[in-house]
Amino acid sequence: MRIFAFEFFSGGGLAGRPLPAGIADEGDLMLRALIDDLGELPGIDVFTSRDPRLPPLPRIETIVPLPGEDAFALFARGLQLADAAWPTAPETGGTLERLARATLARGVALLGCAPEAVRLAASKRDTARALRAAGVPVVPTFAPPDRLVASPGPWITKPDDGAGCVDTELHSTWAAARARLMAEPARLVAQPWIDGASMSLSVVCDRGAARLLCCNRQEVGVRGGRLSLDGLLVNAVSDRDGRLAALAGRVAAALPELWGYVGIDLLAGLDGPVVLEINPRLTTSYCGLRPALGINAAAMVVHRLGRGVGVAREWPPKRDATVAIGLAGSHAS
Repeated sequence: MRIFAFEFFSGGGLAGRPLPAGIADEGDLMLRALIDDLGELPGIDVFTSRDPRLPPLPRIETIVPLPGEDAFALFARGLQLADAAWPTAPETGGTLERLARATLARGVALLGCAPEAVRLAASKRDTARALRAAGVPVVPTFAPPDRLVASPGPWITKPDDGAGCVDTELHSTWAAARARLMAEPARLVAQPWIDGASMSLSVVCDRGAARLLCCNRQEVGVRGGRLSLDGLLVNAVSDRDGRLAALAGRVAAALPELWGYVGIDLLAGLDGPVVLEINPRLTTSYCGLRPALGINAAAMVVHRLGRGVGVAREWPPKRDATVAIGLAGSHAS
């Protein structure tokens, strides 16, 4: 089976436009981890795309953007050569959803979440509504025409479909957050600040069920009133009581079209963890799974696809370490 591993930023998604070093490096980390894992699997032939401004990847077939070719045309060209595709891209502007739909329209197996799940997860407001309706604890998320109820303490504003910490602003009062929200009511959401550790769950989902791989701690900084993700500690939080695994299961049951690798961002509040958002794609934490746990998470996803591909058992983990990933103020997660 030929698998097209497509990472938007390192893979030509910004061809003809500036390529920010930080975001390209982070995308490259994820891509390299993925193709290393896929390359180990019997019966798998993996290839990728590459922005020609980045160093070439050794020992792997790549395609590069043609003159004037945008990300979607490049991806479509890769689909012509593939039996399955694993797209990684921001949800912003519907990019990841469009790639997922193109994959299915071509009749290529999608190693990722269904387009409907991507669309829902792309909206922080819609995600919070869906999870709250299913009884999953979530961070309250408001956008017009919601009634924004005044409450003391800091608030956050951010793009409804933003990835990670992009354009995430900290406001000292509800009034300041409301003013910012109303300045761009079609684009932004507002959330009350919740004191507690920032965490993420690395999860493999499959038709309403979830396997929690590990829980990671996020090192979030604030500079000039804006939030940034400065680093990750993969497998840094224990789940001995199974509480986090149960929460991941409740999220998957509430959103059964989540499939494959998924990241779930949490805040550990005084009353327990609450869901902040869902990333229906690879996250940077994926890069630390093999060194932290000794597992091949891609094998777990491909195995769920079937197609007669045999893989070694990847659970339980072969090791239990914490792995640090420095991001130097990245906006992704």
